[in-house]
Amino acid sequence: MAIWKIDSTHSDVEFKIRHLMITNVTGYFGKYDGTVESSSDDFTDAKISFEADVDSITTKNEQRDQHLQAEDFFHAAQYPKITFVSTGVKKVDDENYKITGDLTLRGVTKPVELAVEFSGIVKDPYGQTKAGFEIKGKVNRKDFGVSFNAVTDNGGLMLGEEVKLQASVQLVKQA
Repeated sequence: MAIWKIDSTHSDVEFKIRHLMITNVTGYFGKYDGTVESSSDDFTDAKISFEADVDSITTKNEQRDQHLQAEDFFHAAQYPKITFVSTGVKKVDDENYKITGDLTLRGVTKPVELAVEFSGIVKDPYGQTKAGFEIKGKVNRKDFGVSFNAVTDNGGLMLGEEVKLQASVQLVKQA
């Protein structure tokens, strides 16, 4: 059984949400960790666990970041971590997978499905074995108790309910 860890210096974990229903605002997690256990190089038997520190969110706007940490959104003081634990891996073809798992946010756990593109395995110049993945998914934030919104002057909503999840992940095989 091989153990792989996220190489955070070569990975990005982000989310996007509609703002004023005309553009997306992007948020990033600065601190996260993940482990993949697999006995096969195609990861079909992978067991995946991931966690992100809510207080590491950045949207390039300090006031908005503070609001996201507050009770209206992620409530970081009470729920400091967002976690994902896989429940299944389905290989669609050589590069594409569907991963199911339980996402926990604000103390609410819901099943999600992620589309994963496997970029392959290589040895880096330092002799480390690395694997690359592009991950996409979406959730409804209200399913996790994140229901804050505001109405604009013209009667529209400030924020969409659908949150797009996106990650570029490089894993390092552990010795």
